[in-house]
Amino acid sequence: MIFPVLGSLRRWAVPALLAGALAACATPDQIATHSDTAFQRTGRFALTVDHVSGKQDAVQGGFAWLDAGRGLALDLSNPLGSTLARVTVSGGTATLTHSNGAQEVAPDADRLVEKVLGSPIPVSGLRYWLQGQTGPARAHDTQRDGQGRLTEFNQEGWRVRLSRYDTLGPTLLQLNRNEAARDIRLRLAVTPVAANPPGTPLNQQ
Repeated sequence: MIFPVLGSLRRWAVPALLAGALAACATPDQIATHSDTAFQRTGRFALTVDHVSGKQDAVQGGFAWLDAGRGLALDLSNPLGSTLARVTVSGGTATLTHSNGAQEVAPDADRLVEKVLGSPIPVSGLRYWLQGQTGPARAHDTQRDGQGRLTEFNQEGWRVRLSRYDTLGPTLLQLNRNEAARDIRLRLAVTPVAANPPGTPLNQQ
């Protein structure tokens, strides 16, 4: 079954791959906010699911992340940069809004993204991992580099590898999850702070 957002990403991924454009996948704009302290990141993602049957599902696109403390938002876009869906979390409720305005609601973002994409994406964990932290859940087999920055750990079923840090956190996140019927790989390539226009405040990058 192809879920709505996943199907849209696939339709864009095939022609983009043929054109050799995925390597330069467009990064979406930052999500608008009135907060001066919100944590923001943009970049590209690649999700691959290998099923025991031999079938493989693979999609790529762009993402924009906004964490304002009490709430967060995640935009998913196709390789050309057009937003396909937005996930928002506020007041204990996660809402996914499709580009056509249709909405789906779930108790948390992790369940919602799995419901829509057909594969779990650890949104609750990414809230911390994008900042180079493990968060409140217990982490195992933690490793750090010579500067004390997190580089590798296991948490809530995911093997997480963080690298290429800039002033805000890691700019490369590689996540792996092994389940009985499938192996899931998620790669996030974050736009480094230095790549943003000169003079942009750090809390807006």
